[in-house]
Amino acid sequence: MVKISCFEELDVWKHAAQIGIDIYRIADNTPLSKDYKSRDQLISAAISISNNIAEGFEYNSNKDFVRFLIYAKGSAGEVRSQAYVLNKAARISDEDYISLRESLVQISKEIKGFVIYLREFEKNKNKKVGD
Repeated sequence: MVKISCFEELDVWKHAAQIGIDIYRIADNTPLSKDYKSRDQLISAAISISNNIAEGFEYNSNKDFVRFLIYAKGSAGEVRSQAYVLNKAARISDEDYISLRESLVQISKEIKGFVIYLREFEKNKNKKVGD
């Protein structure tokens, strides 16, 4: 098994960071650019996804990492909810909303899968050989 030495090597972090980049593009090039409160809230929640993955990784503890992955998944849900409302309020186009929603659903699945993997890893690590 390959040992990951920094969070930047994690595909799940790369995908989360890309969502943040996409959110900045949407926020800068849509009617959202002038809705400062909604813009800032959306960007903050989007960046929280990758930041929580990074922060959890840096604790060097799977238990802590899982906790922060769960926070990241929650932030993905928050962004999805905000994007829905902003789309219905005509601040985000249907095309941007659909693309963003697909990315957010995907990152939520990736994070959930990673949490399951880490929990199973910890459970199996604590078993004695031959049990």
